[in-house]
Amino acid sequence: MAVARSSPLAAPRAVIASPSEARPQAGPEIPSPAGGSNGPSDETASKAGFGFGASLRLHKTDEFSSVFAFRRVVRGRYFALHYCPGQVDTARLGVVVAKKLAKRAVQRNLLKRIGRDVFRHARASLPAYDLVLRLSAKVADVSKRSLREDMVALFERLPRQGTGK
Repeated sequence: MAVARSSPLAAPRAVIASPSEARPQAGPEIPSPAGGSNGPSDETASKAGFGFGASLRLHKTDEFSSVFAFRRVVRGRYFALHYCPGQVDTARLGVVVAKKLAKRAVQRNLLKRIGRDVFRHARASLPAYDLVLRLSAKVADVSKRSLREDMVALFERLPRQGTGK
């Protein structure tokens, strides 16, 4: 006699709801500007001010080199923020974390995530510079709050007009 068994770990399809499927049930449907689904796309998120799309990043070695060659820097306790006038009308960011100063990949990735997050929140008030946030001191036993405060202070100290210090 064959008995049909269902797995206790599998739920019926009617019960499973991803966040995108649950959104229409939570409130009224809001049409997106692109005319697609209800979820925010990268394009609309970057227009809202909190995205970090490809147009806001430094990608190529030449872009990083041109920022370092411009030789303008704002220094903090743990980081140095290199800057130069950008070719686009918005600020762009690159993050450099050396293995010499942050040994573990987990720590390097955390520093980069915090740097990108601080940049995303400060981007609306930043001038149109190409920026490179570089770790300049070991951060073995430093709290995330002090790292974030150091980054925020660097972004606030950027010169707002011109290219001089």
